[in-house]
Amino acid sequence: MKKLFTYYLILSATMLATIKTAKAQDATADPGSYMNSISNAETLMNKSYMAYVSAAAHSSRKRKIEKLRGKAVDDIVTCQNTINYLPAYKGDNTLRQSSLNYVQLCYKIFNEDYAHIVNMEDIAERSYDEMQAYLLLQQATNDTLEVAITRINKAQDKFAAKYNVTITSEKSELGEKMEATGRQSKYRDKVYLLFYKCNWEDNQLTNAMNEKNVTKVEQVRNSLGKFANEGLKDLDTLQAFENDGSLANACRQALTFYKSEAETQVPQLTDFYLKEENFQKLKTAFEAKSQSERTQQDVDAYNKGVNDMNAGVNSFNQINADLNSGRSDVINTWNATEKAFIDAHTPYYK
Repeated sequence: MKKLFTYYLILSATMLATIKTAKAQDATADPGSYMNSISNAETLMNKSYMAYVSAAAHSSRKRKIEKLRGKAVDDIVTCQNTINYLPAYKGDNTLRQSSLNYVQLCYKIFNEDYAHIVNMEDIAERSYDEMQAYLLLQQATNDTLEVAITRINKAQDKFAAKYNVTITSEKSELGEKMEATGRQSKYRDKVYLLFYKCNWEDNQLTNAMNEKNVTKVEQVRNSLGKFANEGLKDLDTLQAFENDGSLANACRQALTFYKSEAETQVPQLTDFYLKEENFQKLKTAFEAKSQSERTQQDVDAYNKGVNDMNAGVNSFNQINADLNSGRSDVINTWNATEKAFIDAHTPYYK
């Protein structure tokens, strides 16, 4: 199952408080105007970023999404240039430099690191560990930004205190939407890893079954059962996301299926493979004898083996059909629920 990921970065949503000060147009006329100049530049950058995130969550038009990502990168550059052209305020370069450091980090992450993470997306499907590394890299990237945001907020507060500027703490609509996007992304990744871990093992189990490799089937089956039970236990303590338990419920439905598959259905299938192997030995030995050499006991044993195989084939096919149907149901339910969850909890922004 191919999983399409959207790259989420949580940019600064707090800088950018309203500053009560004089109304002079010159950015260096007073400290409030200076802070507002930086704030306005970063707000433009954040608006473009949020428009990209919104489109990535709600639109299936890849060209449109990539175009908006390109615009977000361009606006990061514009923001950087705007702040670059600002002189230090009365020789004090602390706020300007702190903002530049943050914006330059945004550019590096959104332009250079983005390509690396997209490349990782292609290999993330190969194993749970690689998928986990992929999601952890995204989280580490956001953590780096959060540290930078903390630094710029401290620099802002220090600058305001030094020059006696009053900053209101009102949160903007843009800031609220960016924070909502971050919360949704973290929650979704947490639930998705529980689902993916079992889904990946199930794919390995299907391959082993097709190869009729009973030893490998048993190894993967045990891992699948273990991961399903662990995931269900984790879901028991996971709270609904803003009163929406749909994603966790879809994951629980899938893990319950995988648990039943590993603990109940697959052992019946592997039992058939063993019976089939024994029957082939019986058949080979029976056919190696001429009719005159076959005893009634040989004939009875062979006929019983044929009857057992025929009954086993019917049972095998029914169990296999049930598994395939159940597997399709839980995957389709997961995909539909995840899409609806993202659509519901990623704010629209243009």
